[in-house]
Amino acid sequence: MYLTTEIKQDLFKKHGYGKKKEETGSPEAQISLFTHRINHLTQHLKQNKKDFSTQQGLMKLVGKRKKLLNYLQKTNIERYRSILSELELRK
Repeated sequence: MYLTTEIKQDLFKKHGYGKKKEETGSPEAQISLFTHRINHLTQHLKQNKKDFSTQQGLMKLVGKRKKLLNYLQKTNIERYRSILSELELRK
């Protein structure tokens, strides 16, 4: 599997709000996890152009990430800007 426990803990440690590997519920940690999965599915779809179920799953993940980013933007703009710069997202 491409997403092991060590990779998840590393993502949570790098991008979580408290910068702990146990910090799984913060919006930053979830956004980083979604971004990792989106990048993986994008690479998959470059090779398999007709995989429509993966394409649908990718669109759902993008929507979830967008909702979390909007929530973070409304609640705490500094955390929003920092996660955008850390993950190199544009919005």
